[in-house]
Amino acid sequence: MEKNDRRSFLKRTTLGLGLAMTGVSAWSNNNLGIEYPNRSRRKTSGRFNMCNYAAPKLPVVRVGFIGLGMRGSGAPVRMSHIEGVEIKAFCDIREDKVKDAQKRLKDAGLPAAKEYYGKEDSWKALCDSDEIDLVYICTPWDFHTPMAVYAMEQGKHVAVEVPAAKTVDEAWELVETSERTQKHCMMLENCCYDFFELLTLNMARQGLFGELVHGEGAYIHNLVDLNFDKNAYYDMWRLKENYRDGNLYPTHGLGPVCQAMNINRGDQMDYLVAMSSADFQMAERARELAADDSFFKEFSGKDYRGNMNTSVIKTHKGRTIMVQHDVTSTRPYSRIHLLSGTKGIARKYPSPAKISFGHSWVDEAEIKALEEKYTPEIVLKVGEMAKKVGGHGGMDFMMDWRLIDCLRNGLPLDQDVYDAALWSVITPLTEWSVANRSNSIDVPDFTNGNWKENKPVSITLEGGGTTNVRGVF
Repeated sequence: MEKNDRRSFLKRTTLGLGLAMTGVSAWSNNNLGIEYPNRSRRKTSGRFNMCNYAAPKLPVVRVGFIGLGMRGSGAPVRMSHIEGVEIKAFCDIREDKVKDAQKRLKDAGLPAAKEYYGKEDSWKALCDSDEIDLVYICTPWDFHTPMAVYAMEQGKHVAVEVPAAKTVDEAWELVETSERTQKHCMMLENCCYDFFELLTLNMARQGLFGELVHGEGAYIHNLVDLNFDKNAYYDMWRLKENYRDGNLYPTHGLGPVCQAMNINRGDQMDYLVAMSSADFQMAERARELAADDSFFKEFSGKDYRGNMNTSVIKTHKGRTIMVQHDVTSTRPYSRIHLLSGTKGIARKYPSPAKISFGHSWVDEAEIKALEEKYTPEIVLKVGEMAKKVGGHGGMDFMMDWRLIDCLRNGLPLDQDVYDAALWSVITPLTEWSVANRSNSIDVPDFTNGNWKENKPVSITLEGGGTTNVRGVF
């Protein structure tokens, strides 16, 4: 090494050590301007541990819905089939979306709900109402945390679509507000309630896979046409999210794996690394559309996220989790859902789902026998009704039913605010890692160390399961 090169190397090394000693990352400066997210915002002990927290019973759960577009339009329909629910309010900036929801309520033979629309902050009046116990949020991602925080501050429980937060600070804000107000903040991660995911969760709980070593999840879904559809998303917000380069939608694949591994309840994420491919399609699609339609000129010439993002997480107990995101490439839909342990493995995609306890997959007859023995009670109780009502094959309905049943019976939620924060924060952390040549980054502990004592998620319906369902209208 030449003298000048050696001096430059020592200068860079010393700078890195100095920054590390002060708690600032030596990798903070990068050409994308993505600053190193602080691992721990909290300086003192948490006010209250929301894990396994049972709020006072609500014999009737009065619900207000904010956002009635792509995802939000189906939520009131599902809730209309659940006993003990009163649909009290609808809110959307677009009047026609509110009127459509009101019509579906009338068709179901239920009383009209109060309407809020037309203003950017109409949702605040809904949250202020004394007639609402639960605020159900299905808006563009930018509004998830502000709306959830405001609703909790007005004394409401919150169910918020994925992701619950977009930044590290937003994730901490959700946690701190939920702890302070002692109001639930559940992210609506519906894939935790799909049939095979629930089966394998119960099997993992019963020790059939032994000690879990590795898990995989993904959101691989070709959405190019939908993202560029002028009529699909309000103000093209979903397309604009793709200017960010990271794992933009980790929770569908991550949630079921985290529950099986008892993340936040016996284990915790430690650090992650992430890498993205180049963008091979989105910028080109924007350029082609802009050539024929001036509407798309705004989206031409932008830098879009890479086709495939692969992120790997290490836990404190030494497990690994791989999460992938690709909504552009031409390939079949997949969430992967893989659980690998010392005694066996389960894998859902490609279909059909498979299970193995050795060097080959078990046959169809044994799969049926495992289903008969380990299908959890929630599926036995409402699974068939869920398939009739619909919502991604029934998992949306089971998620909603379980939420209402827990609130009515004063039970802890399967997913608490720490899950919402942790699963969501993967996105900004992967953005930083991608921008910094896939360097590792620490994952915040939103439980403030309570993960060591927190108990795993229960799926037995003990103390609950009392909520009935109404027939399909």
